[in-house]
Amino acid sequence: MNLENLEPRLLEKIMAVATPEDPAHDLQHFKRVVATAKKLCAEEGGNENVVVPAAWLHDLVIIPKNDPRRKNASKLSAISAVQFLNSVGYPQEHMQAIAHAIVAHSFSAGIQAESLEAKIVQDADRLDGLGAIGIARVFATAGLLKRPFYSEDDPFCETRAPDDGQFTVDHFYAKLFKTAESLQTEAGRREGARRLAVMKRYLDDFKLEIMSALPRVLN
Repeated sequence: MNLENLEPRLLEKIMAVATPEDPAHDLQHFKRVVATAKKLCAEEGGNENVVVPAAWLHDLVIIPKNDPRRKNASKLSAISAVQFLNSVGYPQEHMQAIAHAIVAHSFSAGIQAESLEAKIVQDADRLDGLGAIGIARVFATAGLLKRPFYSEDDPFCETRAPDDGQFTVDHFYAKLFKTAESLQTEAGRREGARRLAVMKRYLDDFKLEIMSALPRVLN
């Protein structure tokens, strides 16, 4: 099976996995990651036969962010992805590279992306956590987890370590700004810089709008 024939099967597979119950990992998330991965692949000269299946299947096994098994999600996704690709007759020569790209995409797994294709998939997924769409995903997840927007004592982690298990805005400092720094392709870094600026402007506006409620903290 070639990539052109595979993509409709990949979409069908992900439609069975992604649900509207988690807007941060719904079908649109997968479509955005795939579109970004294709763009980065074209700009960086990667192998689409690896990048595209890995991008579609990167979160094939979805585990909630507050679940202790979360760090294993990318490994479980890689195993399930290879099983699926084998079942539809995708060429074996791409399997190892696809599995590595899926395993290495996860921030929480902490696995180094070794190949260009893995770096592209990792960047594509991390870019979807940045910028305007990244902000939307942060607060969508906060709603699911019933997590408050910010700490009343120190909303922007100026005198304390960020704790995104407790406060939503802390996630920008605990993870998102770090993912922006971790982008590995040149094309990914250019787009990441643009999206990082969007998030920082948003937090500046956020600070202005809550200032009246927290004059002692923010003055």
